[in-house]
Amino acid sequence: MAKKTQLYFCSECGTETSKWSGQCPACKEWNTLVLAPTDSKGNAVKRNTFGAVSEVKSFSEVSLTAEDGMDSGISELNRVLGGSIVRGSLILVGGDPGIGKSTLLLQMCKHLSDMNRNVLYVSGEESLRQIKLRAERIGEFSDNLKLVSDTNLDDIREHVLNLKPDVLVIDSIQTMCLSGVESAAGSVSQVREVTQVLLRLSKEENIATFIIGHVTKEGTVAGPRMLEHMVDTVLYFEGDNSSSYRILRAVKNRFGSTNEIGVFEMYSGGLKEVLNPSEHMLEGMPEDEPGSVVTCIMEGTRPMLVEVQALVTKTAFNMPRRTAAGTDYNRVNLLLAVMEKHMKIHYSECDAYINVAGGMKVTTPSLDLPVIMALFSGYTGTPLPHKTIVFGEVGLTGEVRAVTQPLSRVLEAEKLGYEHCVLPYASLVSVKNSGTKTNIDLIGVKNIKDLRDIFKDVR
Repeated sequence: MAKKTQLYFCSECGTETSKWSGQCPACKEWNTLVLAPTDSKGNAVKRNTFGAVSEVKSFSEVSLTAEDGMDSGISELNRVLGGSIVRGSLILVGGDPGIGKSTLLLQMCKHLSDMNRNVLYVSGEESLRQIKLRAERIGEFSDNLKLVSDTNLDDIREHVLNLKPDVLVIDSIQTMCLSGVESAAGSVSQVREVTQVLLRLSKEENIATFIIGHVTKEGTVAGPRMLEHMVDTVLYFEGDNSSSYRILRAVKNRFGSTNEIGVFEMYSGGLKEVLNPSEHMLEGMPEDEPGSVVTCIMEGTRPMLVEVQALVTKTAFNMPRRTAAGTDYNRVNLLLAVMEKHMKIHYSECDAYINVAGGMKVTTPSLDLPVIMALFSGYTGTPLPHKTIVFGEVGLTGEVRAVTQPLSRVLEAEKLGYEHCVLPYASLVSVKNSGTKTNIDLIGVKNIKDLRDIFKDVR
């Protein structure tokens, strides 16, 4: 009798081994080796990436056509994907429950079907009636959209081969199961093997496939970590349940940049694109209040204005409190130390609270100077004028360093009616040498010691 073979694979890096151990021999992670799926005879199932024999071609023989990219009908989604949906790509969309993942992809399906694209929407979590009830909030759908409620991937594969859709949506990957794998749906083995089948199907049939994934408490996609390595693009849909704004962010993209974001607003009819996020982020901002500073951050090629708030009060404790919401806590402590050293301000006697308004999470170096000016304004009780914008990186010696794309930031501020811009002196020179004429008053800063004069000059 032939001996049954067993294989273990690492859920983090995918390394296969014949023996189990507490630590992966490749990536050195602990407790990540799991038993590979077995067939009916108990032997380990070997994976094949593609079913057909591959064909060797020279680089010049590979042709590209306009049909290799499809317009999703949602400009914010196109921006994050790199311009369009690439045929044959496998795209993973993750996010918290109820954040709007299914709604976003259902709206995309509506636009694609209206453009005479054949779309197959597969749901393992809802019945066809439930899908239609949810879709009626969005609008009328054409017959180019086909719906399937099933969890058996073998049957789904037959539907795909018969319908030959342009776009396939799987909602969600944790509900799908493969008959040859002897484990429950959502397990590491099932998610791994199901994704392999979908990857092979999308490449062989040239179908753009979107798969929705649940997330863990840590905010990462549930299942094996190697799931993110298998797909072409990983998108995260983020947002606060108490806020109507949603942000779509790419953490991996083989066909575009991972720096772009898409901004949406949730309302009763689905998701609405926010084409000018700066205006929405600054709604309700107080005027002439100490501790309030407006800055411009870059999300990919898009400039976005956000408000930085600082509250500085006398401490009632031996150890002053430090709180940072929306930015790096350790960076705020570092900037407080720089101010104490070079501006001779005794923050050791004060509690300091920093907040980036609008629920944004900003960790770029260009936030340094706005945080320092907000802290200085909150400490002295001197507000900046309402029409002033600030950006710049600050070093440990108090120098103000240049930031990327200063001209784009200045033009965005001018477009929204700002009159003064405090920026690094090196960036000021770069803006003037660009040849672009601006009417905004540019104030260059070389060191944070100059900030006391800046407050007087801009008023």
